[in-house]
Amino acid sequence: MSSFDELAGYAAEIAPVIDVVHVGVHAASGRRCQELVARSGLDAGLLIDLRYVLPARPLTREGLAAVYRYDPVDEAWIAAQIARGILIEDPVRDGAAPSTPGAPGASGMSGALGAYGAREVLRATDRALAFIAELYGIHAAVTAELWAAHAGRLPVLTRLAGRLLTAAAHSGGPAFAQVAPPHEPPGTPDGVLLFNRLAALRLHRADAHAAAWSGAGLTAGQIVAMPPGPARDAIEAETNRRAAAPYETLSARERETLLDGLRTLL
Repeated sequence: MSSFDELAGYAAEIAPVIDVVHVGVHAASGRRCQELVARSGLDAGLLIDLRYVLPARPLTREGLAAVYRYDPVDEAWIAAQIARGILIEDPVRDGAAPSTPGAPGASGMSGALGAYGAREVLRATDRALAFIAELYGIHAAVTAELWAAHAGRLPVLTRLAGRLLTAAAHSGGPAFAQVAPPHEPPGTPDGVLLFNRLAALRLHRADAHAAAWSGAGLTAGQIVAMPPGPARDAIEAETNRRAAAPYETLSARERETLLDGLRTLL
């Protein structure tokens, strides 16, 4: 077996572990997040999803289309976010940078959102950013409680995840370009850093999956509806091949440390 095949196998093995760790933090945060949402009066689904993105950079319509490719957003949805005081539009002249630095480009998206994204970006309102600051505090408390018995592992796992994000920039697609690197203000604890870095890595794999099924001539709806079988197995194999690229930056021992460490957090 080649090292390339081994990396694809590793990508397949670690992906569900990353998913469970990530979802576990959301589940453990549920009650406190509900209380925050009630206090804020905001419809906060977008803010929770993109908590680690909105303070760092504006959203492009191309980026949103990629992040939500299986549940597409449209102009009516964006207008609702603006009306609710969550987002504001930032007009951008052709060739000019948006007023909020760090807006990534994303090519290859089609439809109404993609056609419009070159001219305007979307930024979080001050009210939305205040919500996210409180949300970071909730996630700090939750990860400290949830992973208290494994606190000694967190710095190493966080550093490894950070190296993967850096490496993933070379192979990520439009969703990853929108979300990485995460918002990491000074003093952010390792638990929150790890949680958000894993969230961004999940979207690197999501881009790999989209490249695999689109390369096979499928649409998002078709891949969602595709039953198990050889055709789906081939797409999953191609997904793992594409998703494996960042893991090459880690040694075999480091990959083992990451996988074993994340498993202890389940």
